[in-house]
Amino acid sequence: MTLSVGDPAPDFNLQDAEGTVFRLADLQGKRVVLYFYPRDNTPGCTKEACAFRDAYDEYQEKDLVVLGVSTDDAKSHAKFIKKYELPFPLLIDEEGKVATTYGSYGLKKFMGKEYMGISRSTFIIGPDGTIEKIYRKVKPEPHAAEVLEDIAALST
Repeated sequence: MTLSVGDPAPDFNLQDAEGTVFRLADLQGKRVVLYFYPRDNTPGCTKEACAFRDAYDEYQEKDLVVLGVSTDDAKSHAKFIKKYELPFPLLIDEEGKVATTYGSYGLKKFMGKEYMGISRSTFIIGPDGTIEKIYRKVKPEPHAAEVLEDIAALST
Protein backbone atom coordinates (compact mmCIF):
# COMPACT_ATOMS: atom_id res chain seq x y z
CA MET A 1 0.00 0.00 0.00
CA THR A 2 1.37 3.39 -0.99
CA LEU A 3 0.64 6.34 1.25
CA SER A 4 -0.79 9.51 -0.25
CA VAL A 5 -1.45 13.05 0.92
CA GLY A 6 -4.66 13.04 2.95
CA ASP A 7 -4.17 9.49 4.28
CA PRO A 8 -4.00 8.94 8.02
CA ALA A 9 -0.33 8.64 9.00
CA PRO A 10 0.42 5.14 10.31
CA ASP A 11 1.00 5.18 14.05
CA PHE A 12 4.33 3.96 15.36
CA ASN A 13 5.98 3.12 18.63
CA LEU A 14 9.77 3.67 18.45
CA GLN A 15 12.49 4.40 20.99
CA ASP A 16 15.17 7.05 20.74
CA ALA A 17 18.82 6.66 21.80
CA GLU A 18 17.92 7.18 25.48
CA GLY A 19 15.07 4.68 25.49
CA THR A 20 12.26 7.25 25.40
CA VAL A 21 9.31 5.84 23.46
CA PHE A 22 7.72 8.01 20.79
CA ARG A 23 4.21 7.30 19.54
CA LEU A 24 2.72 9.34 16.75
CA ALA A 25 -0.67 9.19 18.51
CA ASP A 26 0.89 11.03 21.48
CA LEU A 27 1.81 13.93 19.17
CA GLN A 28 -1.77 14.56 18.02
CA GLY A 29 -2.39 18.31 17.82
CA LYS A 30 1.16 19.04 16.65
CA ARG A 31 2.59 19.10 13.15
CA VAL A 32 5.30 16.45 12.79
CA VAL A 33 8.19 16.30 10.32
CA LEU A 34 9.08 12.61 10.11
CA TYR A 35 12.19 12.00 8.07
CA PHE A 36 13.67 8.64 7.12
CA TYR A 37 17.39 8.44 6.36
CA PRO A 38 19.70 5.52 5.50
CA ARG A 39 22.59 5.68 8.01
CA ASP A 40 24.13 7.71 10.82
CA ASN A 41 27.48 9.36 10.06
CA THR A 42 27.33 9.04 6.27
CA PRO A 43 27.89 12.15 4.14
CA GLY A 44 24.33 12.71 2.87
CA CYS A 45 22.67 11.80 6.15
CA THR A 46 25.02 14.09 8.06
CA LYS A 47 24.23 16.99 5.71
CA GLU A 48 20.50 16.39 6.09
CA ALA A 49 20.62 16.09 9.91
CA CYS A 50 22.81 19.19 10.22
CA ALA A 51 20.44 21.16 7.96
CA PHE A 52 17.55 20.27 10.27
CA ARG A 53 19.77 21.17 13.26
CA ASP A 54 20.70 24.54 11.76
CA ALA A 55 17.04 25.39 11.06
CA TYR A 56 15.78 23.90 14.33
CA ASP A 57 15.04 27.27 15.97
CA GLU A 58 12.65 28.06 13.10
CA TYR A 59 11.03 24.64 13.50
CA GLN A 60 10.52 25.30 17.21
CA GLU A 61 9.09 28.78 16.55
CA LYS A 62 6.44 27.08 14.39
CA ASP A 63 5.84 24.45 17.13
CA LEU A 64 6.96 21.61 14.83
CA VAL A 65 8.22 18.23 16.00
CA VAL A 66 11.20 16.88 14.04
CA LEU A 67 11.87 13.13 14.23
CA GLY A 68 14.58 11.28 12.30
CA VAL A 69 14.27 7.52 11.72
CA SER A 70 16.86 4.97 10.59
CA THR A 71 17.72 1.33 11.17
CA ASP A 72 20.76 2.27 13.29
CA ASP A 73 20.88 1.20 16.93
CA ALA A 74 20.81 3.36 20.07
CA LYS A 75 24.61 3.49 20.40
CA SER A 76 25.02 4.73 16.81
CA HIS A 77 22.26 7.34 17.26
CA ALA A 78 23.79 8.57 20.53
CA LYS A 79 27.20 9.07 18.90
CA PHE A 80 25.66 10.82 15.88
CA ILE A 81 23.58 13.14 18.09
CA LYS A 82 26.57 14.01 20.27
CA LYS A 83 29.04 14.49 17.40
CA TYR A 84 26.77 16.90 15.50
CA GLU A 85 24.83 18.36 18.48
CA LEU A 86 21.47 17.36 17.06
CA PRO A 87 18.63 18.89 19.11
CA PHE A 88 15.91 16.46 17.97
CA PRO A 89 15.35 12.73 18.57
CA LEU A 90 16.55 10.01 16.22
CA LEU A 91 14.31 6.96 16.42
CA ILE A 92 15.39 3.33 16.15
CA ASP A 93 13.69 1.18 13.50
CA GLU A 94 16.26 -1.65 13.39
CA GLU A 95 14.07 -4.04 11.42
CA GLY A 96 12.71 -1.30 9.15
CA LYS A 97 9.09 -2.08 10.05
CA VAL A 98 7.96 1.54 10.41
CA ALA A 99 9.96 2.58 7.34
CA THR A 100 8.24 -0.24 5.41
CA THR A 101 4.82 1.00 6.55
CA TYR A 102 5.71 4.44 5.18
CA GLY A 103 7.02 2.99 1.90
CA SER A 104 10.56 4.09 2.76
CA TYR A 105 12.23 0.68 3.07
CA GLY A 106 13.06 -1.75 0.32
CA LEU A 107 15.54 -2.96 -2.23
CA LYS A 108 18.37 -0.53 -2.98
CA LYS A 109 21.35 -0.67 -5.33
CA PHE A 110 24.79 0.78 -4.70
CA MET A 111 27.91 0.12 -6.74
CA GLY A 112 26.32 -2.90 -8.39
CA LYS A 113 25.19 -4.51 -5.13
CA GLU A 114 21.60 -4.94 -4.03
CA TYR A 115 20.53 -4.75 -0.40
CA MET A 116 17.55 -3.83 1.75
CA GLY A 117 17.56 -0.39 3.35
CA ILE A 118 15.86 2.91 3.99
CA SER A 119 15.29 5.36 1.16
CA ARG A 120 15.60 9.02 2.08
CA SER A 121 12.07 10.42 2.41
CA THR A 122 10.09 12.82 4.58
CA PHE A 123 6.46 13.12 5.66
CA ILE A 124 4.75 16.21 7.03
CA ILE A 125 1.99 14.98 9.32
CA GLY A 126 -0.70 17.47 10.26
CA PRO A 127 -2.07 18.13 13.73
CA ASP A 128 -5.04 15.89 12.88
CA GLY A 129 -2.74 12.94 12.09
CA THR A 130 -3.13 13.04 8.31
CA ILE A 131 -0.28 13.22 5.83
CA GLU A 132 0.01 16.76 4.43
CA LYS A 133 3.08 16.35 2.22
CA ILE A 134 5.37 13.54 1.08
CA TYR A 135 8.91 13.93 -0.19
CA ARG A 136 10.59 11.07 -2.03
CA LYS A 137 14.17 11.17 -3.35
CA VAL A 138 15.19 13.98 -1.03
CA LYS A 139 18.27 16.15 -1.66
CA PRO A 140 19.90 16.30 1.81
CA GLU A 141 21.29 19.85 2.04
CA PRO A 142 18.37 22.03 0.92
CA HIS A 143 15.67 19.76 2.34
CA ALA A 144 15.17 21.34 5.80
CA ALA A 145 14.62 24.77 4.21
CA GLU A 146 12.30 23.28 1.57
CA VAL A 147 10.16 21.68 4.30
CA LEU A 148 9.91 25.00 6.19
CA GLU A 149 8.76 26.77 3.01
CA ASP A 150 6.12 24.13 2.35
CA ILE A 151 4.89 24.24 5.96
CA ALA A 152 4.48 28.00 5.67
CA ALA A 153 2.30 27.40 2.60
CA LEU A 154 0.28 24.70 4.41
CA SER A 155 -0.35 27.04 7.34
CA THR A 156 -1.90 29.80 5.24
